[in-house]
Amino acid sequence: MSETKPANEALCLAALRDFDRDRYLAALLTPADRRAAVAALYAYNAELARVRDLVREPLPGEVRLQYWRDLLQGVAHGASDANPVAAELLKAMQDHHLPVGPLAAMADARIFDLYDDPMESVAMFEGYAGETAASLIQLASLVLDPAAAASAADTAGHAGVAQAVAGCLLLLPIHRARGQVYLPLEILRAVGLEGPDLLKGSDKVRLSAAIEAFAGLGLDHLQKARRSGTPPRSILPAYLPMTLAQRILLSARSRGAAILDHDIRPPQWRRQLRMMATLVSGRI
Repeated sequence: MSETKPANEALCLAALRDFDRDRYLAALLTPADRRAAVAALYAYNAELARVRDLVREPLPGEVRLQYWRDLLQGVAHGASDANPVAAELLKAMQDHHLPVGPLAAMADARIFDLYDDPMESVAMFEGYAGETAASLIQLASLVLDPAAAASAADTAGHAGVAQAVAGCLLLLPIHRARGQVYLPLEILRAVGLEGPDLLKGSDKVRLSAAIEAFAGLGLDHLQKARRSGTPPRSILPAYLPMTLAQRILLSARSRGAAILDHDIRPPQWRRQLRMMATLVSGRI
């Protein structure tokens, strides 16, 4: 057993290195005595986020998501020890008294990813972000310092929306190729577009206006997160992935439709420096 625990942690980190490099880097900057649990949460999120990549039809994807919901409810399909992410997640839940509800809601929210129905409104997107990115920040904060996490719930909520907007902007070319519309129709319609217009990508002027507005939504939530108070240093590692959002949002706002064809993610070394600078300064 003593060999299995470090092995599971290493496998979770390896999965993050392959599928979510930013959270992998953030996990490495997490205090060592909390790293395994935080890595398990991040690896769980990565497993949920990539379900669409692993299936061709929605139903098999729903089955994969149901596996995780059953696991959280104590109805495991087979031995959880055979799945290092599952085993490490259950251990994190036990060791840090993590609530089942938000973890299950993360899986429920990912059902949206399996279908091509558009994101209807800003409120719908904020709800999606709240159950995914924001919830992950709050759960990681609970691992790091439960008392501090409770005092920073508003900050986590706004930070998660900002991070989700930035993530969707980065993934916009992939989402368009799949026929998915995460940019809310409410924003598209405000500039005279519909979902199919985003997928076609031909009206660059209106698309630039929509992307600018969507990036502005993320920047607004980022400012609200900062105004709600700097998170205590004890939970600051949970916010490290979010601190990468500002550069992406500003770049998308200035470049508009050009992001449909160009990757605006800063190089890894800049992302690493940004997270390290956050830890030193204590400010998100």
